[in-house]
Amino acid sequence: MSEGSSSPDVAIIGGGLAGLACAVALSESGFSIALYEASSRLAGRAQSWTDSVSGDCIDLGPHIFLSEYRNALSFLQRLNTRHRVSWETDRLIRLREGAHITDMFLQRLPPPLHLATSMARVKTLSWHDKLSNRRILQLAMRVDEQLIHELDGMSAMDLLRQCGVSKRFIQWFWSTACLTVMNVPLEQCSAGALLRVFAQLIGRRRYRIGFAACGLAELFVPEAVKRIEQGAGRIYLGAPVRQFLIRDSTLDGLLLGDGSHVRARHYVCAVPPRELHSMLPEHVGAIHPFKELLSFEPSPYISTYLWFDRKLTDEKFWAFINDASHLNSDFYDLSNIREGWQARPSLIASNIIFSHRSHSLSDEQIVRQTHEEISVALPTARNAMIAHAVVNRIPLAIPCPKPGTEAKRMPTVTALAGLLVAGDWTRTHLPACMESAVYSGWSAAEVILRARGRDEEWTLPVKRLDGFVGVINRVNRRRAFEGKTA
Repeated sequence: MSEGSSSPDVAIIGGGLAGLACAVALSESGFSIALYEASSRLAGRAQSWTDSVSGDCIDLGPHIFLSEYRNALSFLQRLNTRHRVSWETDRLIRLREGAHITDMFLQRLPPPLHLATSMARVKTLSWHDKLSNRRILQLAMRVDEQLIHELDGMSAMDLLRQCGVSKRFIQWFWSTACLTVMNVPLEQCSAGALLRVFAQLIGRRRYRIGFAACGLAELFVPEAVKRIEQGAGRIYLGAPVRQFLIRDSTLDGLLLGDGSHVRARHYVCAVPPRELHSMLPEHVGAIHPFKELLSFEPSPYISTYLWFDRKLTDEKFWAFINDASHLNSDFYDLSNIREGWQARPSLIASNIIFSHRSHSLSDEQIVRQTHEEISVALPTARNAMIAHAVVNRIPLAIPCPKPGTEAKRMPTVTALAGLLVAGDWTRTHLPACMESAVYSGWSAAEVILRARGRDEEWTLPVKRLDGFVGVINRVNRRRAFEGKTA
């Protein structure tokens, strides 16, 4: 990796998944690349590093893959690291509520019936609770982008109440799913954004959850750097972009933090929305659509790593049913996930999502309560000693998908001539996640390739919904199309 400035074909701002995916695609297509990362480490919110006490590689926080992440997994395939994803094969997910354990499985039935058997066996829910989801299920089966945007202005909680979902089912399923997947409470989540995710959940015949069997960043950073630098690419760390240089309403250059200027034929900004806004000249940031970047509030979280003196479980991960008395929502025993760690004592990582309520707690308090919550799930942990602990406080998990933000997600080509954007928060028609980040990076690369007369495809579209859900969804879309053309 190098330091300094250059005059590349493409200047990419941000060295997270989106920026690296874009850089790899363009490097392999013969473009000269300069990638500018403000911090001293690549990978953005998917960072990994070696813990100085244990010598173990840990992540900023544990992340999951889904088998339906077509673009993210294709990226790893290109980098020859896809085999380093460890998949959960025993069940879809294990949910815990006090002493009750619910294992969710996917049956060999057409969606949405593939989840029905597991849901029917949930003993802590009445049939009234389960059947109260009829209307929201019907709505999800006919979801499309138009419906998502129609529902974007209201909260997910308001939609569920309007659809008659019982209070108990909202607490058991919807509030849990919203917090762990969307990173915000139901009251602060766009109904359209949540419905998009729910449609994918009920409309996929087979999917699995996976985890990095090594440090998360190890899956893509070393090989991506190699591909970029083997081409005509250079990476600059500790190189923040202070401001965009505008001439005649066109992005004409970058002013770096050290005062140097960079000019390129194309610019891709792959950073979170508020960071992007800070780079705009004041007169540009004050007008639509750029002023809307400030509408995206960060969802913070806290991730705790606890090294125990013994093996506690053979489970890979589990989640708690949402409960205001709990700090943590989900837990991962890395000794059952990481390559070659199976014989080691447990190293459990956990997440406190939307962690505002925990900001006043000390690291010691967080470690103590996290230990107590692990002991609720695993009673053997009560007598186990913590040999080492790390608490990571992360100011941004994803931009909060609050009501109204779906409509404000930016397309790849922006209103500022010369500026392309990438990132999980952009208009990918996906929830903010690693899949959305890679898709956005490749979308930006495709725009640049087309501008140079090369019609190359890197992005993979979202697969169609399966089973009865897919049939109903396609019929609804066809009717909507015929209505528009009539």
